[in-house]
Amino acid sequence: MNPSLTANGLHAGVWPAHVPRRLPRHEATLWHNLETSALRDPDKDALIFFGRRFSFGDILQQAERIAGWLQTTAGVKPGDRVLLSMQNSPQFIIAFMAVLRAGAVVVPANPMSRAAEFAYTLADPQARVAICSSDLVGEMVAAQALVEPDQTLRHLLVARYTDCMPDPCEAAESPPDAWWDWLAAEPALPEWATRWTEALGADRVPRAYEGRADELAAICYTSGTTGKPKGCMHTHRSLGHNVRASPLWTGGSASDVALGVVPVFHITGMQYCMNIPLYLGSTVVLMPRWDRELAGRLISRYGVTTWTNIPTMVIDLLGSPHFGRFDLSSLRYIGGGGAAMPEAVALRLFDSYGLRYIEGYGLTETAAPSHSNPPDAPKRQCLGIPHIGVDARIIDPETLRELPQGETGEIVIDGPQLFVGYWQRPQDSAQAFIEIGGRRFFRTGDLGWIDESGYFFIADRLKRMINASGFKVWPAEVENLLFSHPAVQEACVIASTDDYRGETVKAVIVLRPEWRGRVSASDIEAWSRERMAAFKVPRRVAFVDALPKSGSGKVMWRLLQEQEAAGPRQTKR
Repeated sequence: MNPSLTANGLHAGVWPAHVPRRLPRHEATLWHNLETSALRDPDKDALIFFGRRFSFGDILQQAERIAGWLQTTAGVKPGDRVLLSMQNSPQFIIAFMAVLRAGAVVVPANPMSRAAEFAYTLADPQARVAICSSDLVGEMVAAQALVEPDQTLRHLLVARYTDCMPDPCEAAESPPDAWWDWLAAEPALPEWATRWTEALGADRVPRAYEGRADELAAICYTSGTTGKPKGCMHTHRSLGHNVRASPLWTGGSASDVALGVVPVFHITGMQYCMNIPLYLGSTVVLMPRWDRELAGRLISRYGVTTWTNIPTMVIDLLGSPHFGRFDLSSLRYIGGGGAAMPEAVALRLFDSYGLRYIEGYGLTETAAPSHSNPPDAPKRQCLGIPHIGVDARIIDPETLRELPQGETGEIVIDGPQLFVGYWQRPQDSAQAFIEIGGRRFFRTGDLGWIDESGYFFIADRLKRMINASGFKVWPAEVENLLFSHPAVQEACVIASTDDYRGETVKAVIVLRPEWRGRVSASDIEAWSRERMAAFKVPRRVAFVDALPKSGSGKVMWRLLQEQEAAGPRQTKR
């Protein structure tokens, strides 16, 4: 292959000024980053949550106390896995840091999960301690009935969001009325649970910190083609590389004020709304969920300078009937990934505010960005160029031969932010990598091509995956759940185009004969909502007499996908 197409050889004309091509090996831990910022600026605002401010000193002190409770009361030992599930909140960030301070490993779990999903993310990493928000207690308790007796939780630490909110909230920062039920939830707790405020009040002191950069920091679950989520193992070093690299790319500094609305349980939010600001010593205005009116008010009130998001958030904000009241003039950087930014929306941002929307590309396995558009030379609906320290290639997915510029093949990546492997899945880990020139490259499963300037573009997916507003849904996982419905004889899940989400989940179902005419699409959707995270729920359901099958009896999902793609676009929010 032409060497100019590898690594960063083509990017001399567009590489961001004053940005290094590579960084020294990362040797600090994520806890060291917080400790340094707290020592440097103890009284500076680290987090703002509905108007309540938490300094770096506050975050450090509370994380130390929770770490002490984890070690002394919950019996957490170095290397233990601790499940953590909450919306964006001070407690999530404090808990994440506390688990690391205790020498343990964080297992972030989607707070939209239901009992069966929690049962899996507890049992697979053998987590015996969990930290969750109060509205999830019922699901956690229900999950205990779904795991083996030796896999049940020993301790559950429960945080209520309103404990970190001012009373009352000012009108400009008050959450939507519909949020109060879960923000203020206060259910009865099982005897093996402890309230967050009680653990803080115990003021336990953790043992001396001895963490190292090569130790596991987090196991982040990503679904797969088999339907069983896989845990991506990240060390402090693999996460820490992008924590250092990304601010260099975007010009980030301690003066930044970020809008933290991308979910922190997800790798992108974890990095851009938590780890990077804690490293920089900058401020995050946290939102537990997306609401365009609240987002507009918070950007205006706090002079937000940087906002990492998914394009649907920007589209929604620009569509607000009150948009004229918002002041976005403070924004210096806006960008994200998970879906392509529509051309018209990008033009409106630039024409109105001089903002170039910076699209990027990354996976859970790559600790967020492996590619990003140069801030001063972005291309629209483009993955960008390989990030600091990254070597990305295009290969033939069958022969594994490297392909020249302009040809479509699988994107493979080598870089210091790559995950170690999949938790207790050595065969999957081995299959995820190939060797090129003595170096290990990760196979993304995405098909793309490189233009004449070295920018990467995505063409298709090698793997069967649905991208709904940035949330990745693997059809096999949804199909496995649908098969447990008594009316479902066969099911095939495909992507359906959607003007708002980009893609949404569609289930093509063959009903058992005795159920035909007795169950509706809305019944399937309602049933699904009780058993899977909301973004996985089939928003569209089609009943058919039979699914198309190959001569070997396999369901021809690609044919159904092609038929769906040929049909009219739909929008259903």
